[in-house]
Amino acid sequence: MPLALLALAVGAFGIGTTEFVMMGLLPEVADDLHISIPTAGHLVSAYALGVVIGAPLLAAVTARLPRRAVLIGLMALFVVGNALSALAPGYDWLLAARFLSGLPHGAFFGVGAVVATGLVAPERKARSVSLMFMGLTVANIAGVPVATLMGQHLGWRATFLGVGAIGVAAIVSLSLLIPRDHTHVPAGGLRGELAALRSLPVWLALATTVAGFGALFAAYSYITPMLTDAAGYADASVTLLLALFGVGATIGNLVGGRLADHSLRGTLFGGLIALAAVLGLFPLLMNAEWSAALAVALLGTAAFVTGSPLQLMVMEKASAAPSLASSANQAAFNLANAGGAWIGGLALAAGLGVTSPALAGAGLAVLGLAVAGAAYAVDRRRSAPRPGRKRLVATHVPEHAESVHG
Repeated sequence: MPLALLALAVGAFGIGTTEFVMMGLLPEVADDLHISIPTAGHLVSAYALGVVIGAPLLAAVTARLPRRAVLIGLMALFVVGNALSALAPGYDWLLAARFLSGLPHGAFFGVGAVVATGLVAPERKARSVSLMFMGLTVANIAGVPVATLMGQHLGWRATFLGVGAIGVAAIVSLSLLIPRDHTHVPAGGLRGELAALRSLPVWLALATTVAGFGALFAAYSYITPMLTDAAGYADASVTLLLALFGVGATIGNLVGGRLADHSLRGTLFGGLIALAAVLGLFPLLMNAEWSAALAVALLGTAAFVTGSPLQLMVMEKASAAPSLASSANQAAFNLANAGGAWIGGLALAAGLGVTSPALAGAGLAVLGLAVAGAAYAVDRRRSAPRPGRKRLVATHVPEHAESVHG
């Protein structure tokens, strides 16, 4: 694998750290700015809103620019957003700065995935995407805990300065390691990128992302009360258990990337089935501490097995102009975050029990499997020879061959 993938992983590490660290700093931010914790929670939502809006918008605006320059520019915007967060004089300014920090998130992963797959041979595309995503999963193991401790001991502003420094390191890495000849200006421009979004297979792939990762966040958003109220863990143990989730996510991401290079759709189907099974077993696994810890690790593994296949599938369905569709998939991940948490909350509010969000997540995983099945049926129908037409035998690869892949 080329060393340039390391530069993309460094950027992903910084983005993953700033995305999740706010959840651990809410008490410190609330105390310092004299606001309630629920009000401070809006800072998490502001970042997610920035991702959803920024992913397709920035990918569209930069459609005619060289992708290497786009990645560096997006990371520069990331640094500015985190620096403004550290210097924010009050809550409203911090809210705006968090929104600004979220804008480059989706476009960076979207464009970065396109660049990553262009750096490797076709049979290693999924692994290249998984190595970039590894920066995001490792952030949950190391970046978020360290940044949280920094905020608790040095103040929350120091955390965002530290994350900004990671962004600067990413800019240097991108400048030195991303080769210019692999990041040419896309030929289709904005019109070609927008045309890719008119494809039914692209929208089915995006819907699979929303349902599949909605299943994860339906349960993960309420993992703390499950661990404390159902499994009997002390509050102080939850941070270590969440690191187990990060370990599982990293393993699942790497395994999913390797398997997807052999069978893209098979890996996706298998991952969604595994995710539905793990979530369905949550009420049983949460009855003991050891099995609850196992459940957390398995949840991360099963969910992130599907990460690289979903990203690559969207890119292949929009192969003529993949940057916008790839970035839109990142927006779909964040819609899954918000929608999954909402659906899990409905299960709790209905009085179905503390582990009921996991069962709601299992239902979403089954829904994702159904959408993936529908996408497969559409691909089969489109690739089948039409009645009345003779099939031609040729030595060249037909234009629709990419849609059959996986």
